[in-house]
Amino acid sequence: MGTIESIQAWLHSGEESLLWLMLGTIVLSYLLEDLAIVSAAGLATQGLLPAQYALLAIFIGIATGDLGLYYLGKSGRYFRGVRYKALTNRYFRTLRTKLRHNSFSSLFIIRFIPGLRTVGFTLSGFFVIPLPIFLLAVISATALWTGVVFSTIYYLGTSAWLQTSEYQWVVIPCAIALLFISNRLMNKTYSRGLS
Repeated sequence: MGTIESIQAWLHSGEESLLWLMLGTIVLSYLLEDLAIVSAAGLATQGLLPAQYALLAIFIGIATGDLGLYYLGKSGRYFRGVRYKALTNRYFRTLRTKLRHNSFSSLFIIRFIPGLRTVGFTLSGFFVIPLPIFLLAVISATALWTGVVFSTIYYLGTSAWLQTSEYQWVVIPCAIALLFISNRLMNKTYSRGLS
């Protein structure tokens, strides 16, 4: 039995492989969220991971990653040098005012702009945005984004014409490229709006 056959046999072996696939999806979502969504949809399309487990793993990974960033920012408040820089920097005061004034809408929009996620969610913790507002904004935006991307890829992957095609493997690279391009466009559009 070759390496590929042994991996396929392990993936189809049962409950243990479901746990590993879910954990792998969660870890991948910490690194590259969009790739995790596309990969999980691909696994669900192939029948290796039930769709509800794939969505659950993506959601757990993204939500816990965002919550980790929030608490990373909150822990930054305990370092005197960081607090001093924040208090003396005029841009931080402006950001704090904007983030506190429109917390929900700002965090909701930040979720869709790749370059702002890490900074925005970390600053939310640093500026002590109320945790319920943070969670509500992040979870609702995550549910919307994940639902749209996962459903689209899953629908395409399970369609009869694609299942019979020899080019079904093209869906995942095309989806990743499309997400990359759309993320770039959103980032440029938002950056121009700030200028």
